[in-house]
Amino acid sequence: MEERPETELISIPATPRASTPEILTPSGQRSPRGGGGHTSTGASKDAKSWTPTSFISPRFLSPIGTPMKRVLVNMKGYLEEVGHLTKLNPQDAWLPITESRNGNAHYAAFHNLNAGIGFQALVLPVAFSFLGWSWGIISLTIAYFWQLYTLWILVQLHEAVPGKRYNRYVELAQAAFGERLGVWLALFPTVYLSAGTATALILVGGETMKLFFQIVCGPLCSSNPLTTVEWYLVFTSLCIVLSQLPNLNSIAGLSLVGAVTAITYATMAWVLSVSQPRPPSISYEPISLPSYSASLFSVLNAMGIIAFTFRGHNLVLEIQSTMPSTFKHPAHVPMWKGAKVAYFFIALCLFPIAIGGFWAYGSLMPSGGMLSALYAFHMHDIPRGLLAMTFLLVVFNCLSSFQIYSMPAFDSFEAGYTSRTNKPCSIWVRSGFRIFFGFVSFFIGVALPFLSSLAGLLGGLTLPVTFAYPCFMWVLIKKPTKYSFNWYFNWILGWLGVAFSLAFSIGGIWSMVNNGLKLRFFKPN
Repeated sequence: MEERPETELISIPATPRASTPEILTPSGQRSPRGGGGHTSTGASKDAKSWTPTSFISPRFLSPIGTPMKRVLVNMKGYLEEVGHLTKLNPQDAWLPITESRNGNAHYAAFHNLNAGIGFQALVLPVAFSFLGWSWGIISLTIAYFWQLYTLWILVQLHEAVPGKRYNRYVELAQAAFGERLGVWLALFPTVYLSAGTATALILVGGETMKLFFQIVCGPLCSSNPLTTVEWYLVFTSLCIVLSQLPNLNSIAGLSLVGAVTAITYATMAWVLSVSQPRPPSISYEPISLPSYSASLFSVLNAMGIIAFTFRGHNLVLEIQSTMPSTFKHPAHVPMWKGAKVAYFFIALCLFPIAIGGFWAYGSLMPSGGMLSALYAFHMHDIPRGLLAMTFLLVVFNCLSSFQIYSMPAFDSFEAGYTSRTNKPCSIWVRSGFRIFFGFVSFFIGVALPFLSSLAGLLGGLTLPVTFAYPCFMWVLIKKPTKYSFNWYFNWILGWLGVAFSLAFSIGGIWSMVNNGLKLRFFKPN
């Protein structure tokens, strides 16, 4: 009778989890992923019907004494940890995304905050000036909860197949859509999102450095100050210096700086705006354009700006891949904890800055967003030191955000090199790739020095990464019951995302063609 509780405890079968333990190298920092992203068919069948602990059953243990049972129970726990090993690919230990596996929930929160909030929040009031109060708030709310749902999908699908971790967005797309189609569908928008965001960050960072210098220097500025393009070059050079940090986990400190500065300046921007008298002749009616088609395209571009505000899903799998994952402690648990904290703070920043900024400036909101409005309307009302600090925080945030958004591009460059040479990148090769990417982004920024139109186009072209593809991936990988609510819900969301992507892209292209060449991110006097 005394042994019965132990027997019942032992008889509880271990529930297999869709996770993969990570094997640490002697340094304890690197852990390759599954080679080639798959295991053999036979192995996957065996994994369903047999585990290394299947022989430790109550029937096997019943004739053995209690001490031996305790030994075997401990052995069972150990085998559960090592029983689902993946076939290793040494190349992943050489790449920036998967080189280090010592991440945790705190790192996940820092990275998601740094990727999820930043300069794009500053142009949200621009979208409201075309949408008005009702449609602006409705669109922002729907977009927030929609992307939060797709974020949860990506976190769950990271280890959807036992013995496999999808460390990159493109890998998950290949698993869902097929090897070739997955590359065609996911590679362009993810690379475009990384490069486009890096370019926009150079625009914002360079212009903000210029204005910070003008505010601090004041009337003492020299008669021959740096031009806007030269400030772009200064900012790009700082980004390249910081980009020499080797991998995603090594920039966790920078992500923390980016998160803190983003929350601080976003709060300061709307608080300073609503605390000042509103400009005369302010109006909250949506901006009307001469023709119906022009108004329609402007609305589509504004909704594209809102979609671009929630970019960052192309980094979710990459962030999760920096965490160790074992049978008992899968990586999706700390990842989701960190993501929930991050997106709570993101909501606390985005909604007040959109609503407060539109309340303060209405249809008079400049095309450059909140910083442009502060400079144009309150340059002489706000203490110069406070205004300068706000601009400096934006610079710090842009420097930090550039690193995390550039990391997938660095990973792609180095993956191509290591696959051809079968050896890791040297310091000089790695530095060369990052210098090349930085200056390519700089030249694109010089050629396209307008942000509000670029933000709408970026939002439209990359919208499927955030709003559409995860829904399709869930249906194709998880295979919910056909014609069930889950099945209908994800298919409808996915196709709506594709339709919105096409519409917002058209609006962004129209805005660039008609307004882009006339716009600058800031219009200082």
